[in-house]
Amino acid sequence: MLLTPHARSPRRQKAAALLASAVSVCLVAASAPAAQLGVGDRLFPHLGNPGYDVASYDLSFTYPGSNSKPLQAVTTIDAWTTAELQRINLDFAHGKVKSVEVDGEPARFAGAGEDLVVTPEEPLPGGSWMRITVKHTSDPVAAEDRDGGWVRTTDGLAMANQADAAHLVFPCNDHPSDKAMFTIRVTAPDGYTAVANGLPAGVSRVAGETTWTYRTQHPMATELAQVSIGRSSVLHREGPNGLPIRDVVPTKHRKALEPWLEKTPEQIRWMEDKLGRYPFETYGLLVADADTGFELETQTLSLFERDLFTEPAYPKWYVESIMVHELAHQWFGNSVSPRNWSGLWLNEGHATWYEALYAEEKAGRTLAARMKAAYGASDRWRAAGGPPAAPKAPDAGQKISIFRPNVYDGAALVLYALRERIGRPAFEELERAWVSRHEDGVATTADFVVLAQEISGRDLDGFFQDWLYGKKTPPMPGHPDWKSVAPAKEGAGKAASGESTR
Repeated sequence: MLLTPHARSPRRQKAAALLASAVSVCLVAASAPAAQLGVGDRLFPHLGNPGYDVASYDLSFTYPGSNSKPLQAVTTIDAWTTAELQRINLDFAHGKVKSVEVDGEPARFAGAGEDLVVTPEEPLPGGSWMRITVKHTSDPVAAEDRDGGWVRTTDGLAMANQADAAHLVFPCNDHPSDKAMFTIRVTAPDGYTAVANGLPAGVSRVAGETTWTYRTQHPMATELAQVSIGRSSVLHREGPNGLPIRDVVPTKHRKALEPWLEKTPEQIRWMEDKLGRYPFETYGLLVADADTGFELETQTLSLFERDLFTEPAYPKWYVESIMVHELAHQWFGNSVSPRNWSGLWLNEGHATWYEALYAEEKAGRTLAARMKAAYGASDRWRAAGGPPAAPKAPDAGQKISIFRPNVYDGAALVLYALRERIGRPAFEELERAWVSRHEDGVATTADFVVLAQEISGRDLDGFFQDWLYGKKTPPMPGHPDWKSVAPAKEGAGKAASGESTR
């Protein structure tokens, strides 16, 4: 995710009590007691669920032709139980559950916080396959009460599920540590076009409606799911090594956007020169007429606001570097996903690094100058948001507030210090090895530290401890004259956190 700095209209924020009330109304409760669980993520303790590993999601949405009405939906989850389960917890909120089946048999269900708790007729043994089928609604209006989920555009819908909003759209194990394959079907009235992650797997038309099916060829975290429904054009071109590139744009803005879209193949070539082959089956830009305040790296189909490309105040180099930021995420965050949200710096720090490197190589925007400026602000960022690898918890009612400067330029600064410490050749080898060894998987900060030490042949424990977890910014290797200005008082650190809210 890249939080763009231009002005935004205010979004509605609801109190936690109101959210809890909405969830309890939307979920159909059963008489059995239920408990909200989680995998114990430090930043999102109730996200994810123990006891099973999802292999695949099959999502079906029926769009009614209106953004003010819920979509009818069916979510089917195939998973492997890792323990005996008397109950199965799914993350789900803001939808009405109509029925639940486990392995084809009706099951009881109840809401608990933002969990849907399913009780099968018999406990499920550990080490067995299970299939859960949930018939439910998916409400784009209710999702607007939160930071993410369905995004209402001028002509339809898109998704923005980072960091904890996929479960506002469909029942799931909503944590990046549990990646899975996806099949997504969307039915919409004639005149609309639907596109989702992955490659097309069929189109059918019946009685004024069209159903599109898409399948991923690589596992995906729930926060990276994307569905676009709109009066859109799908534009096709070819990228490096025959990579199919498809862009989804509002039909009426197709001509104005084309000069930007045609830059993608060369940007992919640039990234492949740095890291190796692009990791997925397709790529493209989803350009939406929406006011979100950010761009988002949804897998194989990155979400962009149209204003980024049509607002004349943005310099050309700036727009292109943002395009590369989201492209870089396909390697960092999508192919290699964080095992927990404290590893967000590995996503955003790397995407910011390649964004800045591209601006240096293509537009003469010196990387060292940007890093020196970041160094000057680093102590303020750490005071406001915590160290890069130990970010502070999100602000109450603002789950996306973990996306602070400390995990963007503050984390890219760590990578710059590392390159200064181990040298450019070792650093570039580390980058390629990281995305190669952990392709299609999840990894942690500790994994990155171990690999950096292996490739550089150096003991870097102290270096990483100071740079990733220190309250103060360590001296920059090779630049003893660089200074970081600490906040003058407690309030200064709080003000700095406002730099990257949407």
